[in-house]
Parts: sequence; C-alpha cells; structure tokens
Amino acid sequence: MATELSLPPLSDGNLAFFFDLDGTLAEIQPHPDQVHIPIAVRALLEKISVMQDGALALISGRPMAELDKLAAPHRFPLAGVHGAERRDINGNTHAVTLPAEVAQALKLRLETELAAMPGTELECKGMAFALHYRQAPEFESSILSLASTLVSFYEELSLQPGKCVVEIKPRGINKGEAIAAFMEQPPFAGRTPVFIGDDLTDEAGFSVVNAMNGISIKVGKGETDARYRLMNVQAVHAWLEYVVQQLEKQKKLNDRSVGYESLSRSI
Repeated sequence: MATELSLPPLSDGNLAFFFDLDGTLAEIQPHPDQVHIPIAVRALLEKISVMQDGALALISGRPMAELDKLAAPHRFPLAGVHGAERRDINGNTHAVTLPAEVAQALKLRLETELAAMPGTELECKGMAFALHYRQAPEFESSILSLASTLVSFYEELSLQPGKCVVEIKPRGINKGEAIAAFMEQPPFAGRTPVFIGDDLTDEAGFSVVNAMNGISIKVGKGETDARYRLMNVQAVHAWLEYVVQQLEKQKKLNDRSVGYESLSRSI
C-alpha cells in the first residue's frame, strides 16, 4: 500500500506526531542496550514538539523508563511496552498489569527454556516479556513455538511478533490503541495524526492513523498498511529536518498574517 516518497507530505501545521524508536529514530543494534538516538535528532524532536504545543509522543515496545533515557534531556508523552504503559502530557501514567502469579510463572518458565538456547535473550518488562533471537536466528522456530504454547495457557495474554523478537503481552494492548488514547486528549485531540514505524508491531498504529485520515509512514521494506514509505533511519532523520523547516515556514506565514490583520484593524 505504501508509496515510496523521500519526503512524505504534510497536510498542514496542525499535526500530532507519533514515533516508534528502534529501527525508526534509531538504528537497530545487536543488543538493545547499544541503541541510541543521535543528539541532533533528539533536538529536532524537541523543536517539533514545541512548535506543535507538545503534540509529539514516542510509541515503543520498550518500557517508558528506557524511552526517557534515550530521549534525555527531553521529556515527551510516551507509550511503552506497546501501550501497556502510557504517560500523557501532564505526566499522568496509565498502566496495564498482569496478575503477579502469572508474571512470576512466565518468568521462571522462560528463563529455564531460554537458558537452553545459547544466544537468545529474555527481556522482562513487568507486564510483558520479549524473547530475542537476533544473535541466534537458528532458534526462531523454537522461540515462536514456546511463546505460542505459553500464551495458549493464559487467556489474558497475546503474542506480538517483531524483528528477531516475539513478545508475550497483555491481550488487547497495541500501538494503535495507544495512539487512539492520545488522540482523545489535549494537545493531540483535533490534530491530524502522523505515525512512523518500521515493524509488524507498528501495523496496528498505521491502521488507526489511516482511519483518522492521517499520515502513516513505514520505514524499510515489507508489506504494510502504511500509506507512505521511507527506506531507512537516515531517511527518517532527513524527513525530520524537512518537518522542522516546513513548520518554521508556516509559523512565519502565520505571524505575517496576524501582523497584516493587526495593521488593517489599526488603519
């Protein structure tokens, strides 16, 4: 569905921006701890946020604490763990949790199973678990089978496949629902949503944004419901520079228009 454009269009200046992180704002690395957002890119995000009255959020599978570290020193609204935890513009947090006994049982079983698969890694997020196999692709089928089996035991859980990872998370949680929740509240409400992501986990977000007649952008190759495409992270960074330039131009035009109106009234 996506049209390949180097600079996806901006409908107007009244926009709400949502960004995935890994593979979108930052290059994917062999280990999640090696990922970083370049300082210049963080500055561009802050500029866009200020010009849009704070209507910019990060939407990621990472926990919010990690998102804050990666975005520092800036602090944005966040949806972490695919929306299982969310922080709005006022700092209010909303979180979905798993029963303690379910979380503990899953953790013990996953630790035991993955210990027998060298190179795989278990990431515990409290209410979700990510099973990484980027460094051990030979275990992909075993990881997917294990995750599917465990989810079948608990009706409150669902699977979320990604790039060299599969996540076990609370059912009904996805990035689309997180974006929809943000769009119901200031400063996002009443704006045109823009969402950029690169993975299967972002498709739910694309669907929600498309339904709102927004701008959905897929990063990289692959089938997608997104309407536009940027080919890599570097293209995303270039597009952010374009966004800042366009918003600054619109602000100057608006300031001139206000000036002319004031002059006309005074005359």
